[in-house]
Amino acid sequence: MKVLITGANGQLAGEFQKLSEGDIHDITAFNKEQMDITDPAAVTETISRIKPDVLLNCAAYNFVDKAEGFFDAAYKVNAEGVKNLASACGKCGILLVHYSSDYVFDGRKEGFYTEEDEPNPINSYGKTKLAGEEFLKETGRFLLFRVSWVFGEGSQNFLYKLSEWAKTKKVLKVVCDQISIPTFTKDIVSLTMFAIAKNLRGLYNLTNSGHASRYEVARYFLERLGMDNLVLPVTSEYFPTAARRPYFSAMSNLKLACDLNVNIPDWRTGIDRYIEMTSGGEEI
Repeated sequence: MKVLITGANGQLAGEFQKLSEGDIHDITAFNKEQMDITDPAAVTETISRIKPDVLLNCAAYNFVDKAEGFFDAAYKVNAEGVKNLASACGKCGILLVHYSSDYVFDGRKEGFYTEEDEPNPINSYGKTKLAGEEFLKETGRFLLFRVSWVFGEGSQNFLYKLSEWAKTKKVLKVVCDQISIPTFTKDIVSLTMFAIAKNLRGLYNLTNSGHASRYEVARYFLERLGMDNLVLPVTSEYFPTAARRPYFSAMSNLKLACDLNVNIPDWRTGIDRYIEMTSGGEEI
């Protein structure tokens, strides 16, 4: 299988690129400079030249707060970029796999969000991700995965930043009124590849299992690291941000688990494996 990956410098794309180390897949990964998804001509030329069987779109504008002041920039990548990819892939019969976010929901539902729930984003980032979903659905051959609180190798995730803060601050204050599901990049990759192999199509929630607040995640992570920082719960009002966050945006992964006939690991297991990976040990 020939695979083309966008957003090559991101943590998710980096995890996908490891698949080629065993010569299992013919993988080509491009960063923004090599293929700008906001440029329709560049997208068409690259896809026509590479001729992949599958395109994994890991490119995204992920600056949630910055998107409030730079909506057009976020929309250009998260919506128009997806439209360009969907159009080119549709013409060539290529499967497009795209990743959206739990931030397409407003967080007011009393329960886990399913694929049938109506999105209602409360910030600009979520609005651009939802627009990308709508453009994608105009094509006939796609896999759309909604993910949440992604963490993996690299510095652009909550766990890495938390570990850096813990080195210099004995007392850490972490919000307790934002609840979702931390999701490990290795699980996203393995479930994505299994879904492709099983010929799944359409919309799925792809998360680890369980749910937790940012505060609970911080407590668990630092305890597993053996650090004795004092972690205190605070509300979101303690850290004012440009973008509003949903209170409870945890999504049910039952549909994906059933269609693949697998048990999806709990978020705590994902963090345990992340610690093993980043500490240089063998994975659990």
